[in-house]
Amino acid sequence: MDPAQLADASRLRTRATVLHADADSFFAAVEQRDKPSLRGRPVLVGGTGPRGVVSTASYEARRSGARSAMSMSRARRLSPAAAVLFPRFEAYSAYSRIIMATLGTLSELVEPLSIDEAFVDLEAGPFADDPAAAAADVRAQIRERTGLAVSIGIGRTKLIAKLASDAGKPDGLLVVEPADEDDFLLPLPVRAVPGIGPATAAALERLDVRTVADLRRQELDVLTMTVGESSGVNLFRLARGIDLRPVAPGGERKSVGAERTFAEDIFGADLIAAAIDRVADEALRRLTAHGGGARTVVAKVRFADFTTLTRSVTLPQPSAEPAELRAAAHQAARAAGISDSVRLLGVSFHNLSAHAQLTLPWGDEEPPPMLEEEPSEAPTNLGPLTQENARPGLDVEHPVLGRGWVVHVRGRQATVRFESVDTPPARSQVVDLDTDPLLLVPPLTPDRVT
Repeated sequence: MDPAQLADASRLRTRATVLHADADSFFAAVEQRDKPSLRGRPVLVGGTGPRGVVSTASYEARRSGARSAMSMSRARRLSPAAAVLFPRFEAYSAYSRIIMATLGTLSELVEPLSIDEAFVDLEAGPFADDPAAAAADVRAQIRERTGLAVSIGIGRTKLIAKLASDAGKPDGLLVVEPADEDDFLLPLPVRAVPGIGPATAAALERLDVRTVADLRRQELDVLTMTVGESSGVNLFRLARGIDLRPVAPGGERKSVGAERTFAEDIFGADLIAAAIDRVADEALRRLTAHGGGARTVVAKVRFADFTTLTRSVTLPQPSAEPAELRAAAHQAARAAGISDSVRLLGVSFHNLSAHAQLTLPWGDEEPPPMLEEEPSEAPTNLGPLTQENARPGLDVEHPVLGRGWVVHVRGRQATVRFESVDTPPARSQVVDLDTDPLLLVPPLTPDRVT
């Protein structure tokens, strides 16, 4: 490979017209938006059980050291004043739809990366000549429509735009012009580069590589010998700001699935089989929402000692038949050789196809969006609030006191704050569920883009 050819290829785009938008601390921000008493307070969103994982930490909680992907128990120790809330997927999806639709006014080429993050190719829209003004305007529109802050970075490539939005957090806008790329890129720590995780960083540390400038000084053959051919070439490119990936809207989803971490390890064939059914059913709901069928079914099993195995079953042809896919999930799980206590089970469907052997309706339930970290408890159904289905943060309604949200439930006593997005902050009130029942209700979400 000729390094000069790589450098020449990087100059195909000469203007800063790739925009990266990322909602700041999205799940926690939605909760603070919908719950006035939490505004300005530390908030942790994620699994609320003993093995829960933090999906999102608000900036107030991050100042104490809490962060996403941390165990909830540790995050609570670091930020003891934080409100701990169960995820409300319906609310997040509603806000996400508004954000993505607003970004869509900038260009036809919008590539969502997740529920709260997207790339936009401004070159394909009417705002290429003044990207900063377009970004400022869209940030203002998103704040007006949702009340949420979005950080935006603009650069010549996806790499620079992503790093610029990260540098602008929270609630910032940063444009990196092509002439200023090196001044922006080279001082960054090497861990800031997307795709460089702890193992790669440790390998680079042995070369005394700590910044992007250090990385750029490395010869291509040194990098390939250190981290492998593919990774070495990729690092060589990224250190020079070379990123030829286009903004690609509507990319094909490669898989759908679900997983669950259990509050206590489970053991025994009957318990494990029932748990596989529950996880498979959630994965099937997501497959139905995606449409079509799948040919490969993968089971993920994590044992009590954290050993994790995955096994797969490939069908003769793509199928959307729930019974067939559920049976394949059991077969894949058995192939993992479950003979010990199980901490986590996952089921995912791969080799997705729009054309399936049989597609049957799966009911009217709207499945939650996929998260990188699933909460440790299964989603609750709507209906009367009980100790069994109560989760902190879920929406409830009282016939006299109106709407509110669950702080906690102990026995038949529920502590609730009766407030919503447009009300003043409310004090906690204790409700006796025997004499004064509460109803779990869907969130009040923005229902249209104005």
